[in-house]
Amino acid sequence: MTGPGIWIAGARPRTLPAAVVPVAVGTAAVSGRIIGWRALAALIVALALQIATNYVNDYADGVRGTDDARVGPLRLVASGSATASQVKTAALLAFAVAGVAGGALALAVGPELFVVGAVSILAGWAYTGGPKPYGYLGLGELFVFVFFGLVATAGSTYVHTEALTADDGRLVDDMAVSLAAAVPVGLLAVALLVINNLRDIPSDTESGKRTLAVRLGDPRTRALYQVLLVGVAVGVVAVALLGRPWSLVGLLGLIAARDPLGRVRSGATGPDLIPALAGTGQTQLATGLLLALGLVLSR
Repeated sequence: MTGPGIWIAGARPRTLPAAVVPVAVGTAAVSGRIIGWRALAALIVALALQIATNYVNDYADGVRGTDDARVGPLRLVASGSATASQVKTAALLAFAVAGVAGGALALAVGPELFVVGAVSILAGWAYTGGPKPYGYLGLGELFVFVFFGLVATAGSTYVHTEALTADDGRLVDDMAVSLAAAVPVGLLAVALLVINNLRDIPSDTESGKRTLAVRLGDPRTRALYQVLLVGVAVGVVAVALLGRPWSLVGLLGLIAARDPLGRVRSGATGPDLIPALAGTGQTQLATGLLLALGLVLSR
């Protein structure tokens, strides 16, 4: 693989549903007017942050040598396909794209988005970058739930509503729906990370990378993956009960989880879990887009 193909592979396309789904769901939660360019800008921000975080992960793990014995898809630094400096530059460029698109939204909506954007960029870098990466401390799943669940989904709604609460202090209806929908969205993103880290338990243990999967161990990580999928189903039902009944069509997306769930339950390891990562991404995309469709149909 050469040229642009290397950088596309390094961006880890299978993880990009984690950026697309919260924007789609958050935008669909808006019952009023949707501003086209703001929805597009929110999508650019989410995609750029995901790609930047992936490049930082490639760069930081490559420099530390934690990717030297991994089983999964191509890593640019560890494979020698690109230098650490080149991958770091790619990460910074992706963060810059997110900053420009996010800055345009902040100028249109409010300065509070500058703060949200800055914290999101910092979280993307600190996942595996810096002296004490939180991804090595078993906190990756928590931050993924917060930023690719709550923040990205509710933020995609906020750029259109420009309000969190009504005059009486209650959450604006659209924001209440968005925050509820952010739970299954976040759990799907966590499931994607969990299946990735389940596959990497042996290499991460050897390299000293103490992910949540390493801390829990193989059996409990497999149980966690299954609990997350159950949580997604419960979360979709909860959204429907908030007056968006068509949201239940999102449950159909979980059919795509049959293969990855089967692999997890059968005890598949190493390369046999790579298709499970792809299947989890497909589940995330299918469930998220169907949930978004259901939200639109329930307006």
